[in-house]
Amino acid sequence: MLRAKYINKVTEVNKIYLENIINEGDIVVDATMGNGYDTVYLAKKVGPKGKVYAFDVQEEALKSTSKKVAREELENVELILDGHQNMDKYVQEEVSCIVFNLGYLPRAKHQIITKSDTTLEAIKKGLELLKPNGVMSIAIYSGHEGGMEEKNAVYEFTQNIDQNYFNVLCTRFINQINNPPELLLIEKKG
Repeated sequence: MLRAKYINKVTEVNKIYLENIINEGDIVVDATMGNGYDTVYLAKKVGPKGKVYAFDVQEEALKSTSKKVAREELENVELILDGHQNMDKYVQEEVSCIVFNLGYLPRAKHQIITKSDTTLEAIKKGLELLKPNGVMSIAIYSGHEGGMEEKNAVYEFTQNIDQNYFNVLCTRFINQINNPPELLLIEKKG
């Protein structure tokens, strides 16, 4: 049941969408591992027969996520110290879901941010990896330096994706100030 406390954060809204998309045994990608919250959520959703590939360019992110994964005793996670634009070098299978949280690692160096060029490359490669009816979720945080440029690039690209092959949905807060996060979902048609 949807209650107000679940729509105050874009990551919680995202889980509402993903709840019926991700199944036990699925292979999924956390393209921006960060502090590991999505990695753990995804690992629990896919269960022991599934797999999560989680990417980040920061050693801090891997350390933080590794602790959470160990605490939860999850063995279906592969943590990868590399940019999401290289996901195709590690992921050979079709995946049911790819999750992006664009911006910077909370409680870390805010100068290290996702960038338009590598993000767009990762999105393009991710769309190739999606299985039919698979979904890519992109949470866009744009209130930092470079964030609006990345948001605009992502929107420009996703607005031009061929609707014969993909559906693109945008969810955004319309009454919040200071560049509230937005969520894009891209579904590969079956």
